[in-house]
Amino acid sequence: MESTFFSLVIFPIIIFAMRLCDVSLMTIRIIFISKGIKFWASVLGFFEIIIWLIAISQVMNNLDNPIYAIAYALGFATGNYLGAVLEEKIAIGANLVRVITNKEAQPLVDYLNKEGFGVTSIDAKGSKGPVKIIYSVVRRKDLKKIIDIVNEFNPNAFYSIEEVRGVNKGIFPSQNVNFKFRNRFTRKGK
Repeated sequence: MESTFFSLVIFPIIIFAMRLCDVSLMTIRIIFISKGIKFWASVLGFFEIIIWLIAISQVMNNLDNPIYAIAYALGFATGNYLGAVLEEKIAIGANLVRVITNKEAQPLVDYLNKEGFGVTSIDAKGSKGPVKIIYSVVRRKDLKKIIDIVNEFNPNAFYSIEEVRGVNKGIFPSQNVNFKFRNRFTRKGK
């Protein structure tokens, strides 16, 4: 009875949890690689593969038990979701926000400056006449805030967002957190 309980309930839960962990680590590791954070990507990769080896060995040693395979697949699917959620929470990196508006842009520029965002604005000519182009490089954690501000000032403004590979200096809103830990995850300029 106890053996059946373990093989039908406990081990599948363990396999599910291991896959949840290793796939979440994989997602974060890939993000670290794309951001140039090589050391921590390697550390995560080490733990990811150890967890994966243990989980897959349990499934391969028990191919006659389909519950193990189902737990493995569910752990993979859930791990992908959890990894994506964690990636959004960590929000490493920066984005370039480009706003193009034919409306008076100075109040928006002034407000963004007041909120601590670095802003560059230029006059340009669009297909329907003169426009103002506003550029701001923002931390990913601040992206929603700046988009909300843009929409508040000009809901019809066209904007685009691009990922920035690296940033040297700049003006960013201050935060009431200690960045010592976070700085270990940020890429240093070359």
